[in-house]
Amino acid sequence: MTQALLSLRELSRVYRTDMVETTALDAIDLDIFQGEFVAIMGPSGCGKSTLLNMIGMLDSPSSGSYRFGDTEIAGLPEPRLAGIRKTHLGFIFQSFNLIDELSVAENIELALLYHAMPAAERKAKVEAVMDRVGIAHRARHRPSQLSGGQQQRVAVARALVSEPRLILADEPTGNLDTSHGEEVMKMLQTLNAEGSTIVMVTHSPAHADYASRVVHMLDGRILQERRRAA
Repeated sequence: MTQALLSLRELSRVYRTDMVETTALDAIDLDIFQGEFVAIMGPSGCGKSTLLNMIGMLDSPSSGSYRFGDTEIAGLPEPRLAGIRKTHLGFIFQSFNLIDELSVAENIELALLYHAMPAAERKAKVEAVMDRVGIAHRARHRPSQLSGGQQQRVAVARALVSEPRLILADEPTGNLDTSHGEEVMKMLQTLNAEGSTIVMVTHSPAHADYASRVVHMLDGRILQERRRAA
């Protein structure tokens, strides 16, 4: 594990209003390597969601450098950022963000509709990823017919189907009970073992223990990092 998939250097994000200036990220230095599973932890307001949004190219830094592979991200126009997100990033949200009018298979296929890909190839990719996350038997069901854990499996499949280089998970177990939360975490751990690079924001120390590295944040800065013993 030698080449960094992404590198942040002196990355800061300051939000300004007429009366108040808030530093959400304060000179962050962070490398994420191909094949890692990194958990970001810290109290509410510490900057962890802002950091995830920055890594996901959903927000822009006020200063500093963000390199994704060989590309400097900071300062790129939105159309270019959108293209990189579409090609290289997969997102898993706490609230699932599934469309109930569509079947499981159709929700997953949505992630491929912006790619120049024949319908038959899209269908094959959707079927393969449903098998991978154990949801193929629910392909024709609507999200409202699924448990919370099953809905999050669909959301994970949607993030995976375009074969992204990086999966970003924002509190992926936040809306799940304990057993379904553990189920999703074991699935993410398996996906990581199969080669997926994952960065996850979580409040749960137990779920952070599934990661190979835990980054603790406080007041917009990285307080400490620890690696799980092999």
